[in-house]
Amino acid sequence: MIAVVIPAHNEARRLGYCLKAVKAAAALSEAAGHLVQILVVLDRCSDASAAIARRHNVQTLELDAGNVGVARRAGAAVMLERGAQWLAFTDADSRVPPHWLISQRQWQADAVCGTVHIERWQSWQTAALRKLYRSRYQAHEGHRHIHGANLGVCAQAYTKVGGFQPLAAHEDVQLVLALEASGAQIVWTAQHSVATSSREDSRAREGFGDYLRGLHGQVL
Repeated sequence: MIAVVIPAHNEARRLGYCLKAVKAAAALSEAAGHLVQILVVLDRCSDASAAIARRHNVQTLELDAGNVGVARRAGAAVMLERGAQWLAFTDADSRVPPHWLISQRQWQADAVCGTVHIERWQSWQTAALRKLYRSRYQAHEGHRHIHGANLGVCAQAYTKVGGFQPLAAHEDVQLVLALEASGAQIVWTAQHSVATSSREDSRAREGFGDYLRGLHGQVL
């Protein structure tokens, strides 16, 4: 079974779009013979995120952690108990492509690190910021970017390194570094890029939104 784990903290505005995209990817993967289950980890949500998840008929897990590392770890634990052999992770403000899961599995690797792209820039994000971002982003095969919004790992390799650690930021980087240290086979590909948000009110401190703000400070 392939498990898709999506942490969400007050993501009512974007979760529906995320789930529509994930369900399309799941349908394509199931047509190829794979069983797929989707789990939204509702971490300290006080908005309509839970109702949106129910409307899309996906599984949910409610937490009061306020910590993305805890949320990913808890979600992975639930799905491993249910027999998941592959764990695919994305974020509630992101949209995966239809071939996302098929592409992850085709490599037969221990882990697959994918790229992200921004489809809609915010008004404060100037042309100079966009140019600087693109000059530093390697959207090609063999890149070295790590994104929780586009990550897949086999259950055995994940369990071997102890899974995600309860970090408020960079839990995805920590996991991939642990996988590398264990000798896991990791594929770095741009073949299934995930559309992610460039919003200013990002949920995770030191995450993608803060990175963009840091670049913005460099071009002022």
